Amino acid sequence: MKTYSRRKFLKTAAATAAGITIVPNTVLGKAWGHTAPSDRLNIAGIGVGGVGRRNLANMNTENIVALCDVDWKYAAKTFNDYPKAKRFKDWRVMFDEMGNSIDAVMVATPDHTHAGVAAHAIMLGKHTYVQKPLTHCVYESRLLTRLAKKYRVATQMGNQGNSFDWCRQVTEWVQAGVIGEVYEAHCWTDRPIWPQGLSEPKGGVPVPSTLDWNLFIGPAEKRPYDPAYHPWNWRGFWDFGTGALGDMACHIMDPLFWALDLKYPTSVSASSTLVNLYSPPQAEKITYKFPERPAKGKVRMPKVTVHWYDGGLLPDRPEELEDGEMMGDENGGIILVGTKGKIMTGCYGMNPTLLPTSRMRDFKQPEPTIPRVKGGNGNIWDTNAHEQDWIRACKESPENRIEPSSNFQFSGPFSETVLMGVLAVRLAGLNKELQWDGENMRFTNISSTDKLKIVTVDEYAVIDGDPRFDRRYAEFNAKEMAEEWIKHTYRNGFSLPEMPEIS
Repeated sequence: MKTYSRRKFLKTAAATAAGITIVPNTVLGKAWGHTAPSDRLNIAGIGVGGVGRRNLANMNTENIVALCDVDWKYAAKTFNDYPKAKRFKDWRVMFDEMGNSIDAVMVATPDHTHAGVAAHAIMLGKHTYVQKPLTHCVYESRLLTRLAKKYRVATQMGNQGNSFDWCRQVTEWVQAGVIGEVYEAHCWTDRPIWPQGLSEPKGGVPVPSTLDWNLFIGPAEKRPYDPAYHPWNWRGFWDFGTGALGDMACHIMDPLFWALDLKYPTSVSASSTLVNLYSPPQAEKITYKFPERPAKGKVRMPKVTVHWYDGGLLPDRPEELEDGEMMGDENGGIILVGTKGKIMTGCYGMNPTLLPTSRMRDFKQPEPTIPRVKGGNGNIWDTNAHEQDWIRACKESPENRIEPSSNFQFSGPFSETVLMGVLAVRLAGLNKELQWDGENMRFTNISSTDKLKIVTVDEYAVIDGDPRFDRRYAEFNAKEMAEEWIKHTYRNGFSLPEMPEIS
């Protein structure tokens, strides 16, 4: 493999920045990788062994020209789907060898590598689709938001419910004042459906020959390979994932974030089952508080408190629900509490209803005010609406583009809010409501002398009929840990570009 440097990235990005708009081939020539709007995009998939395979299937109206994955056994089915696509393990080498022939990228790697891949793709002028959560930490989300604005590429986060009619319906109901002013909301999920609350894996297992473990680690701290991490279970470890919250809040909180026109919370707090240094807890409750916002539609936007629950925890059952009526659906849901009533939805904002549900018999739907996405009224798993809306935007000039609704100017701040919950859980040992300065990405009530005790070992055994508990803690400087979790240190030769200034 060739050595690929950040210097070369920046040089190539500078050379292509002026040409990121898709224009006819006769203007730029096919060698530049730009196609006429009536032609197909050349798309590269990065992280294609899991949900990335589904994303690419929903993009197969275009040319899938390159596939990149650190584990070629895990990615084998996707390789077979696109036998003509060139294969890579290192996305940096892929951009080095094929950069000029790639128009757009789909990123579905583990959370900790989203930002590095996406940032460099954007700087090279590539339209970018990134699975949720958009990034692994708050700073990375802010970075992608600004880069996307600067380089004017078409972007979309992979929270597919965002392209469906339900999300728009909830927003229209709220902003038409159907339940008055919303001052409280509850969101929950049945996740995790993978192990969490785990001890540090011991390693010592041979690395499979098909897996490049160093590339999997990427910018994270070096750890020995263990099958507990890969495939799929990586989301149950802080180094690589963001747990049940990161996996599902970008779906479930989406209609709420849109309808209430939220941005940065002013404070966040959390409680959970035991938290350790390595793995998210098995269950958690997180409380976000947001300031008053300008009115939307016909309704004021007062201060609002949003509660998140996972791991089997649930909000109190609304008194308006009849016996036998399910709260949300089997995957989770939302309850919005307003001065004139309540709205309840299932996961992804599906099947919204007023409470009590008997109100729906005489309910007259507000006139639609938000454009619908083609295919957004079907089964969420049987349509390519979300991916195809991004592809449509890729083929439009920045001046005339209708942005996909989960473009990074929306999904970036939204992801920051989701990831604030991760910070609240990891800092819960401070025993305080954490005050947040969103513009400057910092907590205002953590001092340089605050200490944080975190569990590093938690073992149990029965010896000679007696229980033995071994729970150990390490003490850290809380401010330093908070700063690290807001903006991760990049290791192993990986780096992020500088945060651009946006007027």
